Amino acid sequence: MELFKSGNPTLTEKMFQSTLTADREHVMTVRGTLNKFGFLFLMVMASAFFTWYSFNKGVDVSPYMWTGAIGGLVVALVIVFKKTWAGYLAPAYALLEGLFVGAISAYYNFAFAEKAPFIIVQAVGLTFGVAIAMFLLYNMRIIRATETFKSVIITATAGIAIFYLITIVLRFFSIDIPFVHQGSTFGIIFSLIVVGIAALNLILDFDMIEKGSDAGAPKYMEWYGAFGLLVTIVWLYLEILRLLAKLNSRK
Repeated sequence: MELFKSGNPTLTEKMFQSTLTADREHVMTVRGTLNKFGFLFLMVMASAFFTWYSFNKGVDVSPYMWTGAIGGLVVALVIVFKKTWAGYLAPAYALLEGLFVGAISAYYNFAFAEKAPFIIVQAVGLTFGVAIAMFLLYNMRIIRATETFKSVIITATAGIAIFYLITIVLRFFSIDIPFVHQGSTFGIIFSLIVVGIAALNLILDFDMIEKGSDAGAPKYMEWYGAFGLLVTIVWLYLEILRLLAKLNSRK
């Protein structure tokens, strides 16, 4: 069955196929998933505001950042393997991810206070804009999640993930790949490509949620779908923020 394919590793075919139900009164819906995503997003914003406020008060937010990064990764892995727990763990993931996003945003805002005082506002605005644009393009069927489209995006996403993993390992040996962080022409092109791939993953996620609803996935999969969509949105925001930082570092 080819309905359930997504570049997002948290929204995969097996995750939905193994949970299909014939009880139409307790099934996943697109509206229910988006409502739960909105709730999770508000939780991200709340904890992000906490770390942002703490940073501006002179508090060292690095413990919050690492707690959010490591804790969020652990919780995300548990959700992936125990999707029935998504309703309980997705809010915890959102709060942890907010700690991380808030800390990273505060550091970027401080680093570019002179060159780009509105870099965070721009990153948030662009993330919203791209997400809305992708939703409209999908909803109007201007961009369709065909099998070829899915295969290309899945492969590209996997390649980016492997590449980032390699760069993290290399940094432990004091080896840095300049274009990943620096604002060279190639570095900017690289970030533009990654932002594009992250944005196109939203098309796959919307398609996955719609197909899950049509196929009768159980109600708790709304939390799982909302969690998966949040993963992509956060990734998109961080990549847009990185791109803006590169562009402004050239000034």
